[in-house]
This record gives sequence, C-alpha cells and structure tokens, in this order.
Amino acid sequence: MTHQIVTANRLGDGRVVYLTQDAAWSARIADARPANGAAAALLLSVAEIAAADRIVVDPYLIDVTLEDRAPWPVLHRERIRATGPTVDGSPNREVA
Repeated sequence: MTHQIVTANRLGDGRVVYLTQDAAWSARIADARPANGAAAALLLSVAEIAAADRIVVDPYLIDVTLEDRAPWPVLHRERIRATGPTVDGSPNREVA
C-alpha cells in the first residue's frame, strides 16, 4: 500500500518542511505523518489552510515508503529535497 506525506516550503525562509502528526511543520522528514487514501487528502487540506495563512507555500503530497517506520521518498527529486543540496554550495572560483 502506498503511503503519502505532505511537503511544502516554509514561507519565512524557503526551507523544505513536512506536515507532522500534530499539524505542525518540521524540517525533518522523519517527523512527517504518513497516510493514504482519504486520510492523505485530509492532511493536504490541513496544509492548504497553512498555505492560506501564509505559513507555507505550495503544499503537495509525495509518495513514500516506510523504512523502519520512517517515511522515505519514492522519487529521486524528493529525496534531494529531504536531504539537501547535491553540491557543497562553495562559490565557483575560476583561475584566469
């Protein structure tokens, strides 16, 4: 059975966040509340209220597997969002 979690970006700092069991937002994917079917749609409705209140932007559901009871994204794109940038962020220093 496919599980889903809600992800969005926090409006204040742009950070990737996940909707938790208590309808709060966490930067840790392990804190996300997995659900499926109608329960997942309900979580998305809660997230859309947070978007209307300008707490987060663009909430959406992502498919996850449960590894040791913790959600892990199915899609590579969402794995990158969960773990951070794939580059070190250092400025490109070219030698002339």
